Amino acid sequence: MISYKVDFARIPWAAGIPGIRYKAFSHGSSRLRLVEYTEEMEPHWCHKGHIGCILEGRFEIGFSSETLEYGPGDGVFIPPGSEHRHKARVIAGPVRALFVEES
Repeated sequence: MISYKVDFARIPWAAGIPGIRYKAFSHGSSRLRLVEYTEEMEPHWCHKGHIGCILEGRFEIGFSSETLEYGPGDGVFIPPGSEHRHKARVIAGPVRALFVEES
């Protein structure tokens, strides 16, 4: 039976790289991921795509041509690929974001 509610309180945190942890719910090829970023996150270039929303905290995302600041309520849309590579830095954290992903 399918559940129509994702209860993130019951999903354990998984560790990413230092300064990043997440909770993920998957169904078929879709995944909903709650991600937390802290100041301990090392700057790194990411080539993955992201679609989601910032829930709390503030961070900046640097692209090859500009740097943008994101805060609560801001949507994020970054296509995948090296031409959209980006790196984030926490300004006021922790930053929590919710991302929708397809495999």
